[in-house]
Amino acid sequence: MAAGKKVSSISKADTIDIMGEYWDTHDFTEHDTEAPDVDFKVVCAVPVEVDLFSQVEQQAHLRGVSAETLINMWLQQKLIEQQSM
Repeated sequence: MAAGKKVSSISKADTIDIMGEYWDTHDFTEHDTEAPDVDFKVVCAVPVEVDLFSQVEQQAHLRGVSAETLINMWLQQKLIEQQSM
């Protein structure tokens, strides 16, 4: 290794290729890290017609909530209605 060349702190690799080979067979969880556990929330996107979404935004504004919140509330209400049938 040439003098002054940077070395990866974990893989000890001095080239991107060697570093890539290391991470192909290793996982960051193998290393002692103080990184906190993170909870992820999966959000799905559903296409909505522009005019329909505009109407939802207007209704959401009147209610003081976001369009996303209003859509989720309406979907929950509809599902409850369907389950009681």
